[in-house]
Amino acid sequence: MAVTRNADAVAPVRSSGPFSIWLARHIGTSIGSLGRLVRHPFSSLMIVLVIAVTLALPAAINLVVKNARSISSGWDNALDFAVFLKQDLSQSEAEGLGRLIEQRADVESVAFISASEALIEFKEQSGFGRALDQRPDNPLPHTLVVRPSLGNTGPSMVLLQEELENLPETELVQVDTEWVQRFHAILDIVRQAVAIGAALLGIAIVVVIGNTIRLDIENRRDEIEVTKLLGATNAFVRRPFLWTGFWYGLFGGLMALALVYYGLFLLQGPVARLAGLYQSNIAVAAMSLVEAAAIVGVGIFLGLFGSWFTAARHMRRIEPR
Repeated sequence: MAVTRNADAVAPVRSSGPFSIWLARHIGTSIGSLGRLVRHPFSSLMIVLVIAVTLALPAAINLVVKNARSISSGWDNALDFAVFLKQDLSQSEAEGLGRLIEQRADVESVAFISASEALIEFKEQSGFGRALDQRPDNPLPHTLVVRPSLGNTGPSMVLLQEELENLPETELVQVDTEWVQRFHAILDIVRQAVAIGAALLGIAIVVVIGNTIRLDIENRRDEIEVTKLLGATNAFVRRPFLWTGFWYGLFGGLMALALVYYGLFLLQGPVARLAGLYQSNIAVAAMSLVEAAAIVGVGIFLGLFGSWFTAARHMRRIEPR
């Protein structure tokens, strides 16, 4: 007799795949680890706060360096050459020389300051006005303030200075570029110091999280022994502690971002007043999305690494008796 298949028969339900089981276990473990942190709010908050301050400190200093470098980014190309002309040069000759220099491709503009104008300005700013009034002649020469064009590089600036110094009408060329180089060198040193300090603070975060996980493991020692007695592997037992480190790193990174942004908010008013005094458009540069994500990512990485290192080290020592 032929065997007929019942069209109304229900096909057996396939069991979930390995990935679904793995995902479900991790979701359950993560929620359980989060619940343990919530049940101890004060101690959890203290650890998260330590991680947040440790992450926020180098991030804030790096942000200060970033703003300082942003403000000084155009200084190299905005330096003026003060060309002091010879004393016997007439005003018309000095003005003609200024127009000739202004025609150069590497010069943006030339401002002429006559000897009389320079003397008046020097009297007002130096405080030696009465002493200068006793002199029968004006000791100051005509001056040309030469502003290089924005396309100049370091070598071209040096070449421009040498050519201005070699002019027969020039007595002295003064340009202060060394202070800009010193300032940039200081910023580089600070940036390196921040990197070293961030590495040391990262080690401190690993130690704090590791010590917390170690205490948690000791408190759950009996539970771990029973779980291993039932056949659980070290990876299975280690999983909740990894999630605990994950939550510590995540919340610490988010709180660090909150601290940095709150600091930026407090600086908005003073920076705006400073910009008003100097009649400039100085503004505080905030963190980019990549930098903010990096802070949270570093927090999560340190949390996972600290918990994994401590759990892996102590799990081998706990075996059923």
